[in-house]
Amino acid sequence: MADVPNALSQWEFSSDLEVDFGSEEKASIVYAALAVDKELQPDKVKRLMTVSEGKLSVHFEATEARFLRASFSSFVDVLTLATKTIEEFGQEME
Repeated sequence: MADVPNALSQWEFSSDLEVDFGSEEKASIVYAALAVDKELQPDKVKRLMTVSEGKLSVHFEATEARFLRASFSSFVDVLTLATKTIEEFGQEME
């Protein structure tokens, strides 16, 4: 295995997640709720969220696999809570 020069990006690990909420409004509400939580170590993990056609898309990048796993796992926990809230109280939106 060759040495990796320092000039290459430090963001070696990445993962993508897409959740279809079925409506732009629901996806935007979840986006707004989750966007306020910034990464605790922005020098080690980046997260980019977008909403399009009722889907929330999230792209993660990290310097190490353990940071990617921790960030992804924490995000899914709060995403699950937000999704359950939409399911419980979002009936009026339909």
